[in-house]
Amino acid sequence: MAVSSGVYPCYENQFAVGKAGTDTATTAIANCEEFSVAFDNGVEEWTAFENEGWKSRLMTAKSVTISVNGKRTIGDAGNDEIAELAFKNGTAAQLPFKWTFPNGASVLFENAVISVTANGAGASTGVAPLEFEVMSNGKPEYTPAA
Repeated sequence: MAVSSGVYPCYENQFAVGKAGTDTATTAIANCEEFSVAFDNGVEEWTAFENEGWKSRLMTAKSVTISVNGKRTIGDAGNDEIAELAFKNGTAAQLPFKWTFPNGASVLFENAVISVTANGAGASTGVAPLEFEVMSNGKPEYTPAA
C-alpha cells in the first residue's frame, strides 16, 4: 500500500530495470541496501539594470544520478541485468530504469546510463557487492501518485 502521509522507511522506495531496447522497467533488483540521489540543476543568472543589483535566475537544465549499493545476487533477473553491464560501453550500457516512490509516484528513465562501479569483489568473508550509478539520459517520464 502506498504511503499517503507521514514519514516512511527508505526501503519503501523501489527500483526496477528493463531489457535493452524496451521502454518499460518491471524487473525488481534484489538485495539493494542503500541509495543516494543527486540532482544537478543548471541555473542561468543575470543582473539586469532594472533589478538594482539583484540577480535574476532561471533553471534551464536538469539531470539525476542515483547511486545504489547492494549485494551481487546471481540468478536474480534484475541483479544479473545490472551486473552484466560492467563490461559494456556506449548504448549497450543503457537500460530502462524505474524508481517508484513510497506514495506510488514513479519516474522512468527510458535510456538510463548504468555505470557499474563494484561487482563481486571484497574480503574472503564478505558478501560480494553490486554497486552502480543510474544516470538520466534525456528527460525522464514522471508519473504522479494516483
